[in-house]
Amino acid sequence: QVQLVESGGGLVQTGGSLRLSCAASERTFSSNTMGWFRQGSGKEREFVAAISSSSGRTNYADSVKGRFTISRDNAKNTVTVYLQMNSLKPEDTAVYYCAATAVSPFFMNPRAIHDWGQGTQVTVSS
Repeated sequence: QVQLVESGGGLVQTGGSLRLSCAASERTFSSNTMGWFRQGSGKEREFVAAISSSSGRTNYADSVKGRFTISRDNAKNTVTVYLQMNSLKPEDTAVYYCAATAVSPFFMNPRAIHDWGQGTQVTVSS
């Protein structure tokens, strides 16, 4: 069974940092664009960041540009995607979901995602 498993969420104060990880259980994800979405309480799921299969192209939501960095490691048997989050704000509080898709990092929307992780909670206190 194909799985995306996130880790690294937690509680942090405003201005702090967290690093999220997403481990893909199948090597086939190495050919996919990987990304992160988030969903705050009572809000729709929104795009955060994405990275192409070769790590050559990245895309970020305007709200996180300059603060978040996405990267990936296409190892021999697994694929791991990271989201380094710095200068966190209370409005970054949400459940963060790892996602895999065949589309470009610049065409990320929830309808284009073919695999989702279970989500990890990020809470930023003021």
